[in-house]
Order: sequence, then C-alpha cells, then structure tokens
Amino acid sequence: MTRLPAFATLLAMLPCAACAQTAPETVTSKGNPILADGRYYTTDPAPLVDGDTLYILTGRDEAAPEVNDFIMPEWQLLATKDPASRNWQHTPGFIRPENVFAWAEPARAYAGQIAKGADGRFYFYAPVLEKNSDAKDRFAIGVAVADRPTGPWRDAHPSGPIVSQKVPVANDIQNIDPTVLLDDDGRVYLYWGTFGRMLGMELERDMVTPKGPQRRIEGLTGFFEAPWVLKRKGVYYMLYAGNKAGPDSDCTPAVYHACQAWGTATSPLGPWTYRGVALRPVSSTTSHAGVVEFKGKWYMAYHTADAAGGGHFRRSVAIDEMQWDDSVSPAAIRPLVPTRAPQPAPVPTRNIAGSASAASSNVVPVQYWIAALNDGKVRANPLPPEMWGTWNGNNPKQPWIEYRWDKPVTIDGSRIQFFADQPAGSGIGVAPPAAWHLEYWDGGWKPVPGTGGYGTVAGTFQSVRFAPVTTRCLRAVFDASGSGPYAGVGVQEWEVLAPQPRVPAAAPGVAAAACGKD
Repeated sequence: MTRLPAFATLLAMLPCAACAQTAPETVTSKGNPILADGRYYTTDPAPLVDGDTLYILTGRDEAAPEVNDFIMPEWQLLATKDPASRNWQHTPGFIRPENVFAWAEPARAYAGQIAKGADGRFYFYAPVLEKNSDAKDRFAIGVAVADRPTGPWRDAHPSGPIVSQKVPVANDIQNIDPTVLLDDDGRVYLYWGTFGRMLGMELERDMVTPKGPQRRIEGLTGFFEAPWVLKRKGVYYMLYAGNKAGPDSDCTPAVYHACQAWGTATSPLGPWTYRGVALRPVSSTTSHAGVVEFKGKWYMAYHTADAAGGGHFRRSVAIDEMQWDDSVSPAAIRPLVPTRAPQPAPVPTRNIAGSASAASSNVVPVQYWIAALNDGKVRANPLPPEMWGTWNGNNPKQPWIEYRWDKPVTIDGSRIQFFADQPAGSGIGVAPPAAWHLEYWDGGWKPVPGTGGYGTVAGTFQSVRFAPVTTRCLRAVFDASGSGPYAGVGVQEWEVLAPQPRVPAAAPGVAAAACGKD
C-alpha cells in the first residue's frame, strides 16, 4: 500500500464532512455574476438570512465546456453582510452528499435549501441519489441539521430520505428542488418537484417528520421546476421556473428556456393562482431563483451563464434587489431587471448582425429560438434553443430568415453556420439545405450581386462575398433538402459583414419595421 504523509494521515482521521470543505476565501465581486472568473461555477441559489448575514447556498457546476449534463458534485456557500459592498466569503466544497448522508451516492448535488427551525438550528433539505434503491428514479430528499449555517452538518434522519418514490407514500415524480416554509403559526411545509409536477406536504414541527398527506400543487401556469416559497403580509408566494412556451407567451418563446414565474395563495397548500413573470429568461437555459428579505430590502438570487467560460451547464449566481408593487392586491412582484458587471469595451468587427432584429418566414417551433441567429455564440454541441429552425413534422420547402436594421447599412459579405442531425439530401429530421441564396431589399427583393457560391456543409461557417450593397434588410432563402417531404433547416449563427470593422452597435430594443412597409 502507499504510505500517506503525516499531514494526509491526520486529514484521513478527520470526519468526512470536515475534510471535504475547502477553506473559505474572501471575494470582492465586480457585479453579477458574483463569481465571474470561471474558477468556480455556482448554481441553484438558495438565500438564507441569519442575524446580520445573508448566505446563499449554491450547487457547483463542473461540466466540461461542450458537455451537456449536470455534473454537480458538491454544494458551496456564499456569505455577505452587505450585498451592495460586493464583498463575499466563498466556501467551496461546503457539503458533499456522501459526506453527510450514508445512504446517498456521491455527486449529483442538485438544488437544495437551508432553513432555520423554531429550535434555532438549521435544516438542509437536499436532493440526492439513493444508492440502494430499486425505485424507477432514485432521487430522494434528505435532511441534514447543524447549529450554524456553516455546519458541521449531520444527517437528521439517518434511516434514509424523508421523500422518495417510496416514502412517505409512493409517487412517480423526480423528487428534487425542495423548498420549505415556516409559517407564522409554527407549522412547516415542504414543496418539491420538476418536469411539470409539484408536490407539497406538511412536516411535523421537528422539521423532519412527514405529517402529510402529499398534495399535488396546481394552478401555477407553466410550472416546470425549481419552486421557491415565501410569505409576505399574509400572502403566500411561489416563484418557479416556468416554460409555458410560444410566440405570444409572457414567459418564454422556447421550451428549453424558462422564466421565473410566480403565483399566490391564501393558504400554504393552495389553491394557487398564477400572477405573472418575475424574471424573463436569462443566458442559461435553466432558471432557478430564491427570494429573501435582508435588512429591509428584498433580493432575488438567480443564476446565469455569464461567467467566463460559462454555459448552460456552467452557471453562476447573480443577485439583484427586487421590488414590490403594493398598490395592487395581492402585492405584485415587479419584473426584475438583471444587472451585470461592467464588460470590456467591444472589439471592432465587420459583423453587424447583432444590431439587427431577426425575422423568419415560419412560426418558429418552440424548441428553437430566433434570437440565437445573431447572439454571437457558436457551440460544437449546441442545444435546440441555440439555433433557429423549421422542423415541426411538416417542414416548408423554401423558408427564409431576415435581418432588419433601423437605418440602411452597407454590406459585402455574410457567414452562416448550419446545424444538421441528418445527412445532405435527407427528407427527414434537420439536414443541410440543398441550396440557399441571399437577397437584399431595394424597392423589392433582389439577389446580392457577384457572389462566389453558397456552401451548405453543416457545422462550420459557410462564407459568401458579394459586391457592396446598401440596404435596410437582408434575407437568406433556403431550398430545403428532400423532394417532399422536406427536411427541416437549422441555423446556429448568421453573420452579416460590413466592408470595414466597426464597434458593434447595441442590439435593437424593438424590432425594426419590415422592408416593403416603410
């Protein structure tokens, strides 16, 4: 066997929960996200106030840049006495599932919450995988207890989870994303769920024992996951990740993205009434938030993909002050306007697509997002909302996409990157187009002059150069693959090039008028 150095031997003798925790570090944030340099990714924030300190429990994303999976081995802790100071204490490796719950598998440290009980102790509701369960889905909710938010933590129910697909009664949902409410009368309520189904039940005042029965929580339009419950002025509020998707949705146009929706009730288990959207979709496909009052102000913590190297599975926690509208009853949550740390000055570029508004011939299927056309992001392993597409089972023969500028621009080139999951010539799925061309508006649609050909290979930029034209609208027209039925067309990014580099103009706040309607 390998002999351990003396210091490592000492560490090995410590309780696992102690040796898992990395020493805290003090961080001065420049703004949102709180940790932005890409050394640590934080996710699924759960704020907690104790005395003069605001804590945020977070998960930790460790997925590689092009891995589309939740690689989340541990929880972390952020703490501050004043969010406006931007000074935070960050504790990585705060808790790992296997170091607290003997019945849990390592990793998969999904969204949990810490709450302070009536006995003054702290209770951590943690969704983890049961390692010795034959349930169809092994996610279960355990409870740990500690005398301080910083731990040390021990299992408050060593015999196993308090919620699973088998306890306290059978259910068939994925048991994650717990949130807990301590009501004014001392009663305790637990809520959890995902994939459009939320359950709730009362707990005994010991914060651990189910009192039941489990109830289906309904009335919250578009509920997908990530519930967060609170009470203010006698009204119960539930925030949640909603994905009621569609072109006219107040939540999100794309089903893979989510907003933070909210609803109210006059009793803890409902009935609940949908009220609106508190936070529009952010840069990550998932949306997870927690709301708390701290020193007379209300704050919403949420996550984005805005840190260095960030992505949908490399998320980072942000926090902003949240406002209430008390002129209505029940009081409304004013939609949050996310803030972000100052960004470097933009680099001059020939690509002016970002200053245009995008349109298309099709009603975009809810798995796609037309805003992805000119968001400046290209991935080797994109998710469906990171592209525009036409696939809906009855795909058009000749769709088009269009950029519209507020004022005429001079352009002489374009680059486009197609997405495909089927080979060229296929009439099913999403395939490279059989052909495509560019048209510009000049009192009518005209082909751009003097092009050198249009490539159709997917997965890499296809460049087109042409003689300069001045226009307010540019259109890419595609001949879909196949001979009927036709394959869908997918575009991950579409750039439009000016003759000379320039500092990019700001994205338009509203869509520019269509050409031909000036």
